[in-house]
Amino acid sequence: MGTADRADRFYDEQVLDHLNGRMREFIARQEMFFLATSDRHGECDSTFRAGPPGFLRVLDGRTLAYPEYRGNGVLASLGNIKENPHLGILMVDFFRDRIGLHVNGRARVVEDDEIRARHPGLPVDPVPGRRAVVWVEVTVEEAYIHCAKHIPHLQKVPAAGRRARAVDGTGNDRPRGPERGRAWGTDDVKRKGGDFFGAAADARERRRTPPAAPVPEPEPEIPAARPGEWLEEAERVLAEARRRAAQKRPQPFSGWFR
Repeated sequence: MGTADRADRFYDEQVLDHLNGRMREFIARQEMFFLATSDRHGECDSTFRAGPPGFLRVLDGRTLAYPEYRGNGVLASLGNIKENPHLGILMVDFFRDRIGLHVNGRARVVEDDEIRARHPGLPVDPVPGRRAVVWVEVTVEEAYIHCAKHIPHLQKVPAAGRRARAVDGTGNDRPRGPERGRAWGTDDVKRKGGDFFGAAADARERRRTPPAAPVPEPEPEIPAARPGEWLEEAERVLAEARRRAAQKRPQPFSGWFR
């Protein structure tokens, strides 16, 4: 698309194989990031991670780690990492700097005891739902900016003392009442979002409705033999045999249908 020179210049000037000081400071105050993984077949998945500032830890200039909290039990990202260690992390600051940072690298899943033995300074979160089940340790291969021009500028809502509003599945505003804090580690279906998109209802409907009987494939049509076709073929073969017999050096007979 005519941007090869610009792309080469971007790689030369903006893509690092480590985290410099400003990147490390930026990471230390992030409360969320987007995570991209894929399995051994290249089937992709993208998801979201959040926690208190600093939950994505800079261990050194080439290593990051983040905790995996108690979740929904699907473990799609961890399963992908077990099969394919390559991942991508995108952090976006919507509130202050309105800028983003990409980190691509290779990951491995680490038990909490193992990583704390090597990094004893890791904090222990006082909120039970934010205590790491395992950690994902990332070796940085690429770190580069995500430009600001299309990042919206958002404003945080105070955690308490203000009534929040949300949009329900019908598109109508409904009051939620004072913010009571996030439900870290909860198994409560409603607090996790319930069936917001109606997928469970659809699944129940599918189970109630028996699948339609498969439509049999039509039998292939076999063209009917043309009357006299066999006789025409026999006459053709006989004529060929007579032609060869009339030759001075006839070829040995090798069958009728050649």
